Amino acid sequence: MSDQFAIYPSLAGKSVLISGGASGIGAELVKAFTAQKSKVGFVDLDETASARLVEEIGGDVSYAICDLRNIESMRSAFAELVEQNGFAKVLVNNAARDDRHDWKDVTPDYWDERMATNIRHQFFAIQSVAQGMIEAGGGSIINMGSNSWWEAGGNFPAYTTAKAAVHGLTRTMARDLGNHRIRVNTVVPGWIMTDRQKELWVTEDAIENHRARQCLPDLIDPVYVARMVLFLASDDAAMCTANNYMVEAGSI
Repeated sequence: MSDQFAIYPSLAGKSVLISGGASGIGAELVKAFTAQKSKVGFVDLDETASARLVEEIGGDVSYAICDLRNIESMRSAFAELVEQNGFAKVLVNNAARDDRHDWKDVTPDYWDERMATNIRHQFFAIQSVAQGMIEAGGGSIINMGSNSWWEAGGNFPAYTTAKAAVHGLTRTMARDLGNHRIRVNTVVPGWIMTDRQKELWVTEDAIENHRARQCLPDLIDPVYVARMVLFLASDDAAMCTANNYMVEAGSI
């Protein structure tokens, strides 16, 4: 893994909000923006992991605890972070859970809970920060998608449905917010080697099969998702909106 990554001067001092920031890709995002000297605030449900990450990083980073399935809780958490860091110029809708489930066992209540976990909060997060971005003269919103549905992945239909919907949300909000110079994009990770993936689903056979589907031979570290997000958040990407940016080693 390279240790010679880009610095984006336009991100220094910029207020950034990240959902699901305490672990996995989210924690890598928090670290990456902090290294760019951004004012980073993140929300998460895990108090212990959140506090541990802040202690590890130091720097200009803060967090608020909330359950993103509870929209009022999310709004309050965002308001708390905005009070500390100012209006967000960057929002990263990262939080999600790719729990496996058999289509035969899915109930209406489970389906609704998966939508609340994986897509509903993304829209309401955008709604919560957009007016502040408008007043600030623009911003960048990055929604986290997944290539699982592009690959026709099985064993989690509620998750893949929610992730497919991210693209529709990105496209329509890019149109609605574009006149305010607010850019909206989707980052599409492949199979990213987070601790959660390694603990639950990484096996020798699964890795071998997945490598065969990728064009590149290397497994994907979360840092590479963070690098794409940094680019889209920066002024370097000023003319990038309404699109998908793949970080999947050519595995579609």
